[in-house]
Amino acid sequence: MVTLTRPEGTQSGDLDLSRRGVALALAGGYAVAAFSAEAAPIKTDEAGLVTATVQLAAKDRQIPAYLARPAGGGKHPVVVVVSEIFGVHEYIRDVCRRLAKAGYVAIAPDFFVRAGDPSKLEDRAEIMRIVGTATQGQVLGDVAAATAYLKSQAFADTSKMAITGYCWGGTIVWLACAENLGFDAGVAWYGRLTASGPAPANDPGRRAAVDVAKDLKAPVLGLYAEQDQAIPLADVEAMRAALKTAGKTNSEIVIYPGAQHGFHADYRPSFNQAAAEDGWKRMLAHFAANGVAPGK
Repeated sequence: MVTLTRPEGTQSGDLDLSRRGVALALAGGYAVAAFSAEAAPIKTDEAGLVTATVQLAAKDRQIPAYLARPAGGGKHPVVVVVSEIFGVHEYIRDVCRRLAKAGYVAIAPDFFVRAGDPSKLEDRAEIMRIVGTATQGQVLGDVAAATAYLKSQAFADTSKMAITGYCWGGTIVWLACAENLGFDAGVAWYGRLTASGPAPANDPGRRAAVDVAKDLKAPVLGLYAEQDQAIPLADVEAMRAALKTAGKTNSEIVIYPGAQHGFHADYRPSFNQAAAEDGWKRMLAHFAANGVAPGK
């Protein structure tokens, strides 16, 4: 069993898996490195939905994205889903289907396709090598490519757009909401808030979430865990202080007592059903409160 407690990756030994665990993960399409053989992941069916892998015109190339939306006519509000370090594996696809069942067009770009597929790997160093190739500029450009694609689709109401992300993707939510990308709301699930070290050579302008608090153009709801070993409560309080100083009173952070990093990820042993369900309800309420709701 593996417990992934660090949003940018794990330490040596954390990614050790049994052969049975690897087989189960691959058979279900889940990230090998974090899959728990005892997990019972949520399975959302496709009844009443249209799902597809579509191609987005990024700045440098076409990239794939998983899309799920309600079947039938009409336009639906948009949610961009930003993955963890493991990319667009079955958990992220299921999140998209859950959002589609709730009346949204959900799209999850593959930010790591240029370097590989981290979901099928066990080796931490290789996973982080792939993740490290995705600069913030590239990722934000890919997010913009996703919204541009949806603007040309008859089923998408891009006047109502939100973004959500998990772990690595949680940080991207804060950054995306600080850019002029058209989002009305964001929900960040346990994304790192402060810098973990100097900016890498391939991304010298990299910023931390706390650095962009003053630049937020859409309200962000942060969902964090009390027992997250990589995001101490001091970092959360630093972000809260930055939001207060910047006058961003419509952004807030919720901390779940007793929860660990990855509490929404139902394929990991860190899954916390009560926190996950409450966070999901809060996310939908945050979207609705900021004008991103079906039929509104």
